[in-house]
Amino acid sequence: MQASSSITTPDLDSPSAISDLLKGKRLDSEDSLTSQVFTLLKDLIVTIKLYPGQLISEKEVAETLNASKTPVREAMIRLQGIGLVSIVPKSGTYVTTIQISSYIEACFIRLQLEVGAVRRAASQQSSWESVLKMENNLKQQEIALKIEGSLEFFRLDQALHQEFFNAAGIPGVWNAVKDSQSDVNRIRHLKRLHNIRREGAIIKEHQAIVAAIRGGSPDDAEAAMVNHIGSLEQEVETLSSHTDLLNFIEVLNNASQKNRQARKTG
Repeated sequence: MQASSSITTPDLDSPSAISDLLKGKRLDSEDSLTSQVFTLLKDLIVTIKLYPGQLISEKEVAETLNASKTPVREAMIRLQGIGLVSIVPKSGTYVTTIQISSYIEACFIRLQLEVGAVRRAASQQSSWESVLKMENNLKQQEIALKIEGSLEFFRLDQALHQEFFNAAGIPGVWNAVKDSQSDVNRIRHLKRLHNIRREGAIIKEHQAIVAAIRGGSPDDAEAAMVNHIGSLEQEVETLSSHTDLLNFIEVLNNASQKNRQARKTG
């Protein structure tokens, strides 16, 4: 059943300045500056604090974070590599629009790779240590579910899916999945804002996947994963049933195109 939306259209003509969004953030000189800048900007884009089409000034980011332009520029290149920004020569770096087609393709990639991972994890009888990590994660998910508005559930969800690949002995493949999910994560965040939520069902689905891996049944693991992620047809149907969400995405993307055009003619 479609949930009613209480979200209001943001003021796309006056997006928050990047300096305000990064205010108070500090970089750790002991860790990779590029990776830290990448993570900060990625989180702002995925949570729609930086709007599609919004210009990101390398200079402003560097000054706000008290960093040189080099790690900022390298972070921008990494963000472009996963489809979250577009670097336009002699113009600037812009947040990309949200593409439903990219979302569907990313869902396909995720389904194929994750089915392969859980089948492999189940067939080779994953270590009890790995299964224990999964089960502890599920307990934490139940706690996080009770905290309204918490992003902890999303973090735990990601950690569990990463553990599926660890258990399968192919941890590096998780990076391929993660880097393909930019539009999935943005739409997932928008679903949460529109109160299109199914965390309770997700926990039960996660439990079924973990139980199949613990029981050493590749077929059950695959069936549980397909039930969890759903087919492409199911995802298209779900999106089509939430016209308020699709309209909101269209508003975001149209505003970005208008703002880009205004900068060109201004």
